[in-house]
Amino acid sequence: MKLEGRVWIFKDNDINTDLIYPGKYTYEPLSHIEQAAHAMEDYSPNFSQEIKKHDIIVTGDNFGCGSSREQAVTCLKYAGIDAIIASSFARLFYRNAINSALAVVECPQLVESLFEKVEKADSTRTDFSLTIDLTKGTIISESRKFSFPPWDEQAMEIFKSGGLVEFTKQKLSGQQS
Repeated sequence: MKLEGRVWIFKDNDINTDLIYPGKYTYEPLSHIEQAAHAMEDYSPNFSQEIKKHDIIVTGDNFGCGSSREQAVTCLKYAGIDAIIASSFARLFYRNAINSALAVVECPQLVESLFEKVEKADSTRTDFSLTIDLTKGTIISESRKFSFPPWDEQAMEIFKSGGLVEFTKQKLSGQQS
């Protein structure tokens, strides 16, 4: 399964769930679309206005640390993000992303390569794109190929189903083996 999109670079480590989705909205009954309007607003205030469908975030270590709030994943997904590539992820964020069918990939070599290309230390929307092959475990960036461990079969099934809820519904109804 391949994903291709325009790249945003967040050249920081430890971007926590409060920066991804502000805590002040956590207990508000907002729809996924309303949540998307607040994606990254405390980190990059114009992000939700500038994001385009299929965009990809590239970031440093421990992305999604902090609380395990699911809105940190859903706000990015419904804002239009197709994938996040990081040096590493907080485990709860990583699992929430797979459960919500948001592609997450750990590829420190790609992150290092792209960080070298950007001078600013804040969020940067770039004019180049990446192609990610989740099945083969490869990323193509400006004709360079980077590798990462491909997703296992169950993670791919959850992703292709549209998330864990849909995957479970399909399993219970006998639509999947």
